[in-house]
Amino acid sequence: MFGQYVIIACLVLVVILSIGWIVYHKRQTDYTWVQFVFWVIANCLTRFLWRTTYTNPLPESAHHGVIFVCNHHSGIDPFFLQVLCKRPIHWMVAKEYCEHRVFGWFLRNCEVISVSRDGIDTSATKAAIRYVNQGGMLGMFPEGRLNMTEELMLPVRPGAVMVALRSGAPLLPCYIEGSPTRGTAMSSFFMRARVRVSFGELIDVAEYQDAEQNDVLVVEIMTRVLLDIARLAGREDYVPQFAGRKWRPSAEEVRNHAEEKRQREMP
Repeated sequence: MFGQYVIIACLVLVVILSIGWIVYHKRQTDYTWVQFVFWVIANCLTRFLWRTTYTNPLPESAHHGVIFVCNHHSGIDPFFLQVLCKRPIHWMVAKEYCEHRVFGWFLRNCEVISVSRDGIDTSATKAAIRYVNQGGMLGMFPEGRLNMTEELMLPVRPGAVMVALRSGAPLLPCYIEGSPTRGTAMSSFFMRARVRVSFGELIDVAEYQDAEQNDVLVVEIMTRVLLDIARLAGREDYVPQFAGRKWRPSAEEVRNHAEEKRQREMP
């Protein structure tokens, strides 16, 4: 009988300590409870399933008013940066995903910015500028879609630089290596991987603020960001390529790239 009481007491203690741990860590963040649950799950996945390592720490100043600029191989790429932060990174996500029956609720709770891929989305750009002006963090994938090729990066658009110039927020180049995917949104959650994340130096554009109409300057800064990502990847031979402002891949191109990637990964 005494042994049963000891077991019950231990179980109660474990429950109390677990609740205390959850409440303590939740209070250290700016997340809602739903976002905090997502954050805990993402931490577990990035640590144990995708075995993520960081070659250098996230700069302390990057927690306030910064624009992350990353390469993009998998739909889970935002997880690897979000787990390092105590408040949401506002990622710019294609409108069709935000309106999806399954993913829409999740993305809205993550406070993503819905953006149309048909030309320039003025409302999305204004929302992005507002977030960073308020000291928030913004995440952008300049390729605009998943890179399923062997190239380091697809042709990019310089939207991140234009937001930086209008807001005065610094740019932080990031390189994510090894993020798993087989071309579908859910495939990554069933794949083990060994992911490596590297951060470059913050690029301050405050002295050029409100110069987004200067196309030469925009391309120059974006090239600097891309070359920094290439350096983090060990690809000194990389030559940046820019896409037109209204560039968008055809459905056939997307299918072909996905099929090529699937065939490359077949044993």
